[in-house]
Amino acid sequence: MMDQDFLNTFIDNAFKEDIGDGDHTSLSCIPALQQGKARLLVKQAGILAGVEVAEHIFRRFDVSLQMNVLLEDGTEVVPGDIAFTVEGKVISILQCERFVLNLMQHMSGIATQTHQYVGKLAGTTAKLLDTRKTTPGMRLLDKEAVRIGGGVNHRTGLFDMILIKDNHIDFAGGIENAIDRVHEYLQKHGKTLKIEIEARSLSDIERILRHNRIDRIMLDNFDTETTAKAVKLIGGRYETESSGNITAANIRDYALCGVDYISSGALTHQVKSLDMSLKAVNE
Repeated sequence: MMDQDFLNTFIDNAFKEDIGDGDHTSLSCIPALQQGKARLLVKQAGILAGVEVAEHIFRRFDVSLQMNVLLEDGTEVVPGDIAFTVEGKVISILQCERFVLNLMQHMSGIATQTHQYVGKLAGTTAKLLDTRKTTPGMRLLDKEAVRIGGGVNHRTGLFDMILIKDNHIDFAGGIENAIDRVHEYLQKHGKTLKIEIEARSLSDIERILRHNRIDRIMLDNFDTETTAKAVKLIGGRYETESSGNITAANIRDYALCGVDYISSGALTHQVKSLDMSLKAVNE
């Protein structure tokens, strides 16, 4: 499970944004102590994600709410499936409803798309990575959804890995300068971080190989023919990652070039939410 302090702060801020000085609709038409039950109804086929987070949301808002999980995160679902039921104060359920739905629909959309991409890599050795193209303030949740869908998390942020991109190289005055400055910085600050560097051409790769001292080479916006040449040129000396314009239609072609990783921003920033609803149960 993700960092609890982050999750608590995220949940508190979301409730503050939504409820403000009170859910006046629920407060005006529902008795304060009325008890009830609701169920999470899946209305579209996909991969379920966000169940554990939903349980944390309910518990954080009202510790007396009881959630019965019927389907775990990562389950393939179809319309009509019931993911969970929740029982307790009706007003509490109603105040959590939209927050839980928004989050689960979003996370399930990411998990579903990730699962589809991963399926296209079957029989290859390539692993699917996410990127930093995430919803601001929701990165850990977006990345958790990728993991649930079968993908692998790349760096969390700017702090846990060195990734020398094109702008870093250009502002630093070239590939060699950028690599040298990174090593000087890491040594000065006593940090041990993996180093990845972006290559924009085969000649870039040759310069990187001559200069050495990195862990992974990103092949940015290479076509598949050039990617195959790049993998052969690198010859297993460093990890390889294809990135840029990766789609469901071409991801397998890149995997068959022999790259170790394929990263796609589309996993988190071009996603359609999975349709679901939270409905009252009349017993």
